[in-house]
Amino acid sequence: MLGLGIAVLYAGTVMLGVRAKNLRWPSSATVAAGVDRAWAPPGPGAIPQGAKGDSIRRGAQLFTQTPIYVPQYARARLSCASCHANAGMQPGAAPMAALASAFPMYSARTGRMITLRDRIEQCFVRSENGNPLPPDSPEMQALVDYIAWLSQPHPGQRPIEGRGFLSLPALRGDAARGRRVYAEQCAGCHGADGAGDLPLFPPLWGTDSFNDGAGMNQVEKMAAFVQHNMPQNRMGILSAQDAFDVATFIHGMPRPRLNPAYARY
Repeated sequence: MLGLGIAVLYAGTVMLGVRAKNLRWPSSATVAAGVDRAWAPPGPGAIPQGAKGDSIRRGAQLFTQTPIYVPQYARARLSCASCHANAGMQPGAAPMAALASAFPMYSARTGRMITLRDRIEQCFVRSENGNPLPPDSPEMQALVDYIAWLSQPHPGQRPIEGRGFLSLPALRGDAARGRRVYAEQCAGCHGADGAGDLPLFPPLWGTDSFNDGAGMNQVEKMAAFVQHNMPQNRMGILSAQDAFDVATFIHGMPRPRLNPAYARY
């Protein structure tokens, strides 16, 4: 379910100097049904040359293989692309489209205006169950450069429909039914124990998953993600009620607690 193996942008272990032509770009076939496809990510040939292009490529590596490249900051076995599917390019899965220009923005969680770097730090301490990525680090700059590159407008394109997670009706989930939906539709990839199967399918609960402070630990948010993006090879087969049920089931499973020292993020 949250396994978005198609989000792995690089085949195998790719070093910083990889040529743009070697990138595997997500196919339009992976986009959820019923979502406006007007926005398209820039092609790999659009990555600039020089230091900026190297930073963008490094950012793509960090985005799609986070625990491999920054294990000291990401204790969970998830990548940014586990929630921002197709390397941050899939409508309905919180894509990076036009994101950079939205900051600074007000954060209800912190009660203040935050920058894009602040938001990335939040993801590391919550979704990655890790430590804040230093705001002045090369890794932070690489992620900012990658997101800014994906965010750039393209002449003649209509605005994307599918920013954030798509809305669902307010429903009440049934954990018992969600367990059955999980067994039928999710366990084949994520395992009966929710431990996942890396690099394609991340853990949904347990010590290697996101902590209880992550956005995905909210039933409504997970349900919206699941209904429009999962199962990744059969998108659209789950009803909104199915999504609420399975999200309620997953929400009830054990996971790490947010480090109290990072509650301010």
